[in-house]
Amino acid sequence: MSVSGFGVHTAMWAMEWNRQAAEFAIPEAVKHKIDFLEITMLDPDGVDAEHTRSLLERHEVECVCSLGLPLDKLPTNDPDGALDFLKMAIEKSHAIGARAMSGVIYGAIGQRTGVGPTEAEIDATARVVGKAAAYAAERGMGYGLEAVNRYENHILNTAAQAVAMVEKVGAPNVFIHLDTYHMNIEEKGIANGVLIAGEHLKYIHLSASDRGTPGNDTVAWDEVFAALAAIGFKGGMAMESFIEVPPQIASALSVWRPVAPSREEVLGVGLPFLRSKAAQYGLTKSPFA
Repeated sequence: MSVSGFGVHTAMWAMEWNRQAAEFAIPEAVKHKIDFLEITMLDPDGVDAEHTRSLLERHEVECVCSLGLPLDKLPTNDPDGALDFLKMAIEKSHAIGARAMSGVIYGAIGQRTGVGPTEAEIDATARVVGKAAAYAAERGMGYGLEAVNRYENHILNTAAQAVAMVEKVGAPNVFIHLDTYHMNIEEKGIANGVLIAGEHLKYIHLSASDRGTPGNDTVAWDEVFAALAAIGFKGGMAMESFIEVPPQIASALSVWRPVAPSREEVLGVGLPFLRSKAAQYGLTKSPFA
């Protein structure tokens, strides 16, 4: 229900997923020998699923889809609206051919109340996640919950909180999605997040500490890959770096300046760095073999 190997988040090429973006990014995935793409859907209803699926199949590229909920359709303020939105996004992801849908699909980027999550908020979130996950399971899809930093959401910030939510929901297709950018902020030792998530961890964003080029940053990459090796990680590893960020996303993510000089640097320096580390720790075959 999920993916394996190395992927790249489509923010590398475009944040708005339309026909032009698909025609650019999917051949690029082949060019860089990427196993899968993570297709981010800011407007899932507007995505041309048939067009994207035909390109993916033609180029033999797997995918997952990712998104966050609108702020006015959350499990905590409009559970019915949130579930309807998630079902629509699951249908679109399934039509594209996605193996899973992941991200902040339990809430929204920018969802904060000024205090920590209440028991009522956790319960409401778990109820909607459970129903959406069941809908995804009927379509053979995984459902990933990404823990993000305290500035972007107040429901799930740490691996421990994500584990609690996954176990509360209790659905076999629900998994944890971690991100080294967020872990670098929230975890007490970046390896601890991986170890705590353990068997629930099926997907990870390999993101630089400034969301730029992995390897040219302060993330403790040896700790990350050693921890992944320790839990026998077999899931998808997606490099996430932002090159083109539209205003609505820049505001939500607080990206106010270029975080990498070019797409070419991230793909030419960051991706080989991550692949080498994964091979070093026995997670993949050597890219130089």
